[in-house]
Amino acid sequence: MISIRTESVSKSFGSTRALDGVTLEIEPGELFFLLGPSGCGKTTLLRVLAGFATPDAGSVFLDGVDVTGVPPHRRRTALMFQNYALWPHLNVFRNVAFGLEQQKLPKTQIAAQVRHALAAVRLEDCAQRSVDALSGGQQQRVALARALVVRPQCLLLDEPLSNLDAQLRLEMRHEIRRVSKESGLTTVYVTHDQKEALATADRIAILHEGRVVQSGSPVSVYRLPHNAFVASFMGETNFVPGALRQIAAGVAIVETSLGAFRGRLGNPHWNPAPGEKALLSIRPEAIEFASPSETPINGIRGRVAGSLYFGEIARHVIDAGDGLRLNVAELNPSDAQGAGRKSVTAVVRAEDVIVLEPGSSCSAL
Repeated sequence: MISIRTESVSKSFGSTRALDGVTLEIEPGELFFLLGPSGCGKTTLLRVLAGFATPDAGSVFLDGVDVTGVPPHRRRTALMFQNYALWPHLNVFRNVAFGLEQQKLPKTQIAAQVRHALAAVRLEDCAQRSVDALSGGQQQRVALARALVVRPQCLLLDEPLSNLDAQLRLEMRHEIRRVSKESGLTTVYVTHDQKEALATADRIAILHEGRVVQSGSPVSVYRLPHNAFVASFMGETNFVPGALRQIAAGVAIVETSLGAFRGRLGNPHWNPAPGEKALLSIRPEAIEFASPSETPINGIRGRVAGSLYFGEIARHVIDAGDGLRLNVAELNPSDAQGAGRKSVTAVVRAEDVIVLEPGSSCSAL
């Protein structure tokens, strides 16, 4: 297991700045996700870590050693490509053994390492099969075995599940995590799939326009976004504009057209003063229907403008007036169409109201 560190890494392609001063720390044995929309720089950063792209500025360290100018084959890393890049004319064994054969290792050593790698991905019985005869999930496992067989200290994965159907993606999330942990690998995983990252990662870094805008555990990134971009990218949210009335110890009271809301500051580096504009982020699942009494702080009054029933969950749209419509996700709903609840009162816990700085969608850490 090795640690990975980047310091102020920048990379441009012509006039396009793919990476803009990226600094990251990845711990030994960590399953670390690079997450962001297309074009945010995550694949470029992965290629810089692997040595297939040289940064214009900044440095890359593996276990504290500067490897910025070290070629890929000397970095003890393995990169698994999005399209698997398997050889269709070779069987499973030969595909996995290819890299070892290029190193001219003894045949007995190659056979042993290939068997071990195939066992790790549970394909021991498929060694002599043609890769064309395998399912998509099995081909993905072959590509993973080929990356593991060279016994890297760091595994780099570029959108490894994008070619699989939904059920296989679910299965392979757990499989990749199992293999990474059992093999003691520091793993860096690129994806644009938020659910994949939330379900699998130890930590996540979110990239936007070549910069890291937030990093942390899946829970912290989802529940405490630093800005509006992270809040909306990491899942559905409702934005409510307002103005700060009071703030103390990271807890703020914000006046909005819906009334007063108590919440917590999302960005720990933002130091607003009373009177400043603010933007509330409230997840649909954080809004709960309440008894129609006097609207308390963090209360919402409105009417149900529409509902969709999915069995275990119902999705409602609340028209709260002043042009604001809020999405609500109700677990274990008692009725299908909000019958008898055309006028509703809802409430949100203070810990689920995130107070953000308006216009901060691209602010850095």
